[in-house]
Amino acid sequence: MAVSVLMVCLGNICRSPLAEAALRHHATRLGLDVIVDSAGTGDWHVGHPPDRRAQEVVRRLGGIDISGFRARQVARDDFHRFDHIIAMDHDNHRTLLNLSPQSATAQLSLLLDHLPGQESRAVADPYYGDTADFEKCWRLVDEACEILARSFKTDT
Repeated sequence: MAVSVLMVCLGNICRSPLAEAALRHHATRLGLDVIVDSAGTGDWHVGHPPDRRAQEVVRRLGGIDISGFRARQVARDDFHRFDHIIAMDHDNHRTLLNLSPQSATAQLSLLLDHLPGQESRAVADPYYGDTADFEKCWRLVDEACEILARSFKTDT
């Protein structure tokens, strides 16, 4: 049975699409059946593609094309559709806790809780930064998602 994961940041145009791409990549590389999506807690960018800098960095550093991704907002049924909902930072984690219905089945966590030595830390939002901030974000997210994918391999 497939594991399902929703990656969440604020606008779903920077961090969470990068995490979605990284986890898909590592799951495929490991031969895992993992369903991955991403969403934002806010609605500002619904329907928009990822930030052009995120697209460029993931293409250059990861060899992955995310130009077809489109931002969406977290929905209440996501808490039942996904096994794991993973936030990029504390503010979005708090928002998810507030949105989560009592009957939710998804496990909530921070992405960096899955990266030894980085537990309880946030993935910095690169939106107001430059290319170097997007590169740093990609490397951190990619490393965390590789370890997360490996954890799913040992769970099966």
